[in-house]
Amino acid sequence: MDNLATANASPNKMEEINAIRAVCNQGEMRNVRLTKIDIKLVAHDGTIYLFDLKTAKPNAGGFKEFKRTLLEWIAAILAVEPAANVQSLIAIPYNPYEPQSYSRWTMRGMLDLENELKVASEFWDFLGGVGAYQDLLDIFERVGIELRQEIDDYFLKYNH
Repeated sequence: MDNLATANASPNKMEEINAIRAVCNQGEMRNVRLTKIDIKLVAHDGTIYLFDLKTAKPNAGGFKEFKRTLLEWIAAILAVEPAANVQSLIAIPYNPYEPQSYSRWTMRGMLDLENELKVASEFWDFLGGVGAYQDLLDIFERVGIELRQEIDDYFLKYNH
């Protein structure tokens, strides 16, 4: 964390996991209060995926803490099961810039963008297979059209 925060190292999730794995059973174990995991998935091959869901435009200043959370989750799993194949990721379920790609420059120095971030279609297609994100967008559009009047009526009471 110190090397990333001072830009003396670039993020590399595999190296970070291996560094944690190398020391995961050394020293005195301490009970810590972890940030809650938003989504935990275990793949058919046993890989554990831990997701921290974020809003479409997370505060750029929070990425240091986001990274710490991701690494703490890895450490907690490896402390119990040192051989586990575990991945921790930030998920941003929606891209407000679509059809342009999501701007990731604010995260570049802290997150390994290829291995720690899934945005919009990357996230939903990972969960539900190729095309899942487009299916969700289509469903939201159909429901929005069908319930337009009801939605407008609901929000009218807040326009006063």
